[in-house]
Amino acid sequence: MRSVNKNAGSVAIAACCAALLCAGSDSAAAGAHGKKAPPMPIPPDISPAAQDYYRNVRPRSPVPLDVRNPKVMSFTRDFLAKVFLANTERLGIAHTLERIESDDVEAWWVRIDGQRDDKVLIYLHGGGMILGSAKTNLAAPLRIAQTSGYSVLSVEYRLAPENPFPAALDDALAAYVWLLDNGWRATDIGVFGDSAGGNLALAMPLLARDRELPIPAALVLLSPSVDRTRSGDTYVTMAAFDPVLGAPSAEVYAGDHALDHPLVSPLFADLAGMPPMLIQVGTRERLLSDSVRLAQRARRAEVDVTLDVWDGMWHVWQDSPDIPEAERAADEIGAFFRAHLANDGPMSSRTR
Repeated sequence: MRSVNKNAGSVAIAACCAALLCAGSDSAAAGAHGKKAPPMPIPPDISPAAQDYYRNVRPRSPVPLDVRNPKVMSFTRDFLAKVFLANTERLGIAHTLERIESDDVEAWWVRIDGQRDDKVLIYLHGGGMILGSAKTNLAAPLRIAQTSGYSVLSVEYRLAPENPFPAALDDALAAYVWLLDNGWRATDIGVFGDSAGGNLALAMPLLARDRELPIPAALVLLSPSVDRTRSGDTYVTMAAFDPVLGAPSAEVYAGDHALDHPLVSPLFADLAGMPPMLIQVGTRERLLSDSVRLAQRARRAEVDVTLDVWDGMWHVWQDSPDIPEAERAADEIGAFFRAHLANDGPMSSRTR
C-alpha cells in the first residue's frame, strides 16, 4: 500500500448542496437558508479558493433529512439536481449525454470530444444511496473523462428508501454486464464512484467475482462510504471539523440486511482478487477512517492499493469547479486509469 498526503483545495460550493449529496445528509431547507458557520480552523497550505470555502461554509443542520417523507425527498432531489447542473455549467466542459439501449438498467454515456471508445469507465454517483442522479452529478465524470481520455458510463441506479439493497448494486452490476455483452473486455473497463458511489464501485466487482464474472481492470474510490455501521473513529473525532457531513439520516439502504453485510458495507468483505485500487480522501472528513481501514484491509488481501490523503480537504472536493487542486486530483485519477486499463489497441466496433 502506498500512502500519499497532499495539499488540495476546492471551490466554495453551497454547503446545502455538499451536505445533501453525501451519506448522512442534512435538511435541504435548513442547509439552504442557514447562517454562516462559526469560524473553522483553516489549513494554511490549501489554495485560496479552498480557504474561501471554509470562510463561507454554512452550518450543518442538526436535524437529519427525513428520508421517510416522500415530499421531503422529492424536494431535496429536485433541488440538488438544479444545483449540480449549475455546477456542471460552471465547469465549462462541453459534453453530451446519450442513454444506452438496455431493458435491464438505465445508464448514460457521458461524452466529450476526443475520447477513446475502446476503453470505458463506469461512474457511480454519490448521495448516500438516497440522492443524486447519473444525469446531474456530472462534475467528477466530466473531469475524469477529460483527464483519462475515456468514455464514461454513468449509472442511474435505483435509490433508497424506495429501493433498498440490493437494488442499487444490482443496477451497477447490470451496467457492467451490459458492457461485457456489448464487446468490451473486463480489461477495457475501470470503475469509479464518490461517497455512496464509492461503496457501489467496490461492492460491484465483489459481486462480479462471487458470480464468477471477470472483474474490471481498476477501481477509483473518492471519499468512499464503505462502512454503513459508522464504526470508524473519525465519525467522532472529525465531527467538529467536517464541514459537509452532519447529522446522519436514518439508515434505509440496508433494508432487512445487516449493516455489516459485506456487500452493504464492503469494508468488511473479503477483498482477495480485487484489481488495483486508488482511494482519495481528505483529512477533514468523518469518513477518513473508512478509507484508512479499507486500504489496510486491501493491503492484507494483497491488493495493489494506493491511499491518497489530501490535507485540508473535505468530502468529495473533486466535484468542485475552477479549483487547481480538484483538477490535480482528476489528473491523478486519469493517469491511474490509463496505467491500468489494457493498452493493446482499439477493438473494431462498439454498440452505443
